[in-house]
Amino acid sequence: MVPVEVPVELPAIQPTPGRPFGLYVHVPFCITRCGYCDFNTYTPAELGGVNPDAWLTALRTELERAAARLGGPTVDTVFVGGGTPSLLGGTRLATLLDMVRDHFTLAPGAEITTEANPESTWPEFFQEIREAGYTRVSLGMQSVVPRLLGVLDRVHTPNRSAAAAREALDLGFEHVSLDLIYGTPGESDEDLLRSVDTAVETGVDHVSAYALVVEEGTAMARRVRSGELEPPDDDVLAHRYELIDARLSAAGMAWYEVSNWARPGGECRHNLGYWDRGQWWGAGPGAHSHVGNVRWWNVKHPNTYGSRLGDGGLPVAGYEQLDADALHTEEVLLQIRLRQGLPVARLSGAERERAEQVVADGLLESVGDHLVLSDRGRLLADAVVRTVLG
Repeated sequence: MVPVEVPVELPAIQPTPGRPFGLYVHVPFCITRCGYCDFNTYTPAELGGVNPDAWLTALRTELERAAARLGGPTVDTVFVGGGTPSLLGGTRLATLLDMVRDHFTLAPGAEITTEANPESTWPEFFQEIREAGYTRVSLGMQSVVPRLLGVLDRVHTPNRSAAAAREALDLGFEHVSLDLIYGTPGESDEDLLRSVDTAVETGVDHVSAYALVVEEGTAMARRVRSGELEPPDDDVLAHRYELIDARLSAAGMAWYEVSNWARPGGECRHNLGYWDRGQWWGAGPGAHSHVGNVRWWNVKHPNTYGSRLGDGGLPVAGYEQLDADALHTEEVLLQIRLRQGLPVARLSGAERERAEQVVADGLLESVGDHLVLSDRGRLLADAVVRTVLG
């Protein structure tokens, strides 16, 4: 049954001048649901007749209304995520980008990214999206160890992710990223390093590594609760993070955000926009947006999404208007995760005093007029934020 979501009218929004502007497009389709995933995704059995072409039609309408509402800002980055965008195939992804160009002006040198599942990519796919104008591909590797992929309910074969990365590089993509998950139940240090080394050996210029989080409501949470799987251990996760950082640093990849490493020039500009006071419109079912001081989110189910747009409105499920305190909290929370750190000038007097104590504790370092997480501080970034904000 599709949940009933009451229409919400979006208040007036105005992009803040001088800040990067991005478009995020959420593709809600997946072949299967991974056991750890709580994203807004739907398998064919859950869609109730919605198909990619109907979704594209609805998306075109949202992009048209977004452009009219925003007054046509120049777009610096486009990120197609999901879900599994590569299930759309190269032709539909090219159509999607044409729809963006129909309604928005792309900045010269705009970064245009799509996520992809290795099993739904092939050389012709990469060639087609490269010719369409995509500049970056982010591939979900997670692990190269078969038994760990089984625990995660991943459907790709262990060697396919590395092969897909090489195909994308061979077909002209300068920027290719591989995503890893660490802390999967049953993982050893050797398992982790095997995956990290495989990612490095492909020649990609970007690696993201995320600690496994067991989200309530997922199949993995039920397995942990029943005792079938051990929950991730914080000390083990910290150790694994240090292993990842050491291996990637030795390979010439520097951390630029707590969970992201890149070769020079390989940083994901779209994600930097999230972390560094950028603005974006999120299009698609369940997508989140942040423009000016307004943050909002779309209805989740693709059926409701299409119906709302068909009725002449925007598919907004809710919004909040952020006051100065909320915006400041977000700024500290996000910018402190970046390698460039947080400008001291952004902090109040009391916050500076608390930050000085965190520096004395060795979790922050003063670098010029910025505060930067130390190596140990990266392991405790959330605690650092809580302390500084008081």
